Amino acid sequence: MARPVTLFTGQWADLALDDLAGMAAQWGYDGLELACWGDHFDPDKGAESKGYCEDTMALLEKHGLKCWSISYHLAGQLVCDTIDERHYEFTPDSVKDPDAARAWAIATMKNTARAAANMGIKVVNGFTGSPIWHLLYSFPPCLPDQIDAGFRQFAEAWKPILDVFGENDVKFALEVHPTEIAFDTGSAERALEAINGHPCFGFNYDPSHLGYQGVDYVAFIRKLSERIFHVHMKDVWWGHGDGTVGVFGGHTEFADPRRYWDFRSLGHGDIVFEDIIVALNDIGYAGPLSVEWEDSRMDRAHGAREACEFVRRVDFAPSDVAFDAQFDR
Repeated sequence: MARPVTLFTGQWADLALDDLAGMAAQWGYDGLELACWGDHFDPDKGAESKGYCEDTMALLEKHGLKCWSISYHLAGQLVCDTIDERHYEFTPDSVKDPDAARAWAIATMKNTARAAANMGIKVVNGFTGSPIWHLLYSFPPCLPDQIDAGFRQFAEAWKPILDVFGENDVKFALEVHPTEIAFDTGSAERALEAINGHPCFGFNYDPSHLGYQGVDYVAFIRKLSERIFHVHMKDVWWGHGDGTVGVFGGHTEFADPRRYWDFRSLGHGDIVFEDIIVALNDIGYAGPLSVEWEDSRMDRAHGAREACEFVRRVDFAPSDVAFDAQFDR
């Protein structure tokens, strides 16, 4: 049996959950990956009230949908980022101080674990932030131990959160992504090492953040197979600009024709999804394939419907029989 196909609601948070659920059902999705913003899911309410969680599930069930994961990228980003004016877009209106914002984010991520348990689901996706992203290009040269200190800071901030995840039998899946503590395979391995392989820390695999960097996004699956807790299906193209803007983006906006890379609707980019499905089958991943739809060049309703059809077309179950078994005598 092929894996369930879900839609991540983060890019649809301007719509009421009931409205979006009806649309997603019509487009052919099996469920939603609920974003913890807009009116889609409130982790503080979810942590306090099983009734709230039951009502949320009932709303989805009304449309024939299920939920396998929730996601809180916004709060997670503040846990170990260097906080500036941008981050206050993610906090409550009353929180406009770096220390208060970080304390809010830590408490909220712990509640997200408790809410997931009350929802009866096992995975929370999100970001971690990074205290050392600004040191990515080493000039002025990084001081001795500066990068190691950043990974230690990440571990100190996240271990108490991950312990709450463990208490609730829930996993945290970091979406490996520029600006996070892990943004490629090497930094993902280093993050795991920094937290001493905490059993609740793993990854939300998303090839779109790896391919344009030049990272082997299929090898990532095989190398970190035991830590892939969730999968995003998202496409990207690269090498399509006019040669004036490189991988770092040149301070341009998405869909600027000068850009070297841009996110694309599934099937319209350069990611080879068949190779991904083969690798996921090889490692035994049986969870959802969740469409994170981002394409500034396409109507999103058209794109979401087309993306669901695309995932169903490219996904296939692994074989349960050797193809040459009929030759045995």
